[in-house]
Amino acid sequence: MAAFKKSKNSNPEQVSEYMSNLEHPLKREIEEVRNIILSANNQFTEHIKWNAPSFQYKNEDRVTFNLHGKGFFRLIFHCGAKVKENNVKESFLNDSTSLLEWVSNDRAIVKFSDMNDVKEKKDKLVEVINKWIEVTF
Repeated sequence: MAAFKKSKNSNPEQVSEYMSNLEHPLKREIEEVRNIILSANNQFTEHIKWNAPSFQYKNEDRVTFNLHGKGFFRLIFHCGAKVKENNVKESFLNDSTSLLEWVSNDRAIVKFSDMNDVKEKKDKLVEVINKWIEVTF
């Protein structure tokens, strides 16, 4: 996957251009997850961050694709570009869906392997996205 060169297009145009040029074996699945994210909260905006689509709420990054796996891709749930100092001793979101895999106190991932996986996780993903926004703002 080649590095994406930022264009002068607006953010949605930039992501659309990125997606049209994306060569990834799970491109259909990535597009479906992108649509799920955008439909989960109408206040999300998108742009390219870490050479992948990223979604912002109130101009703060919260969910970013990681497309570097073989046979899978991930969504990274985070609290912005810089890790903020906090005294949290455990994950700050009670994930009743069991969808999130915690990698630190304020960062979690969701892994997808195929279209069936995307469809099975769709409702839980929407729930987790909205909970994440609620607890990080």
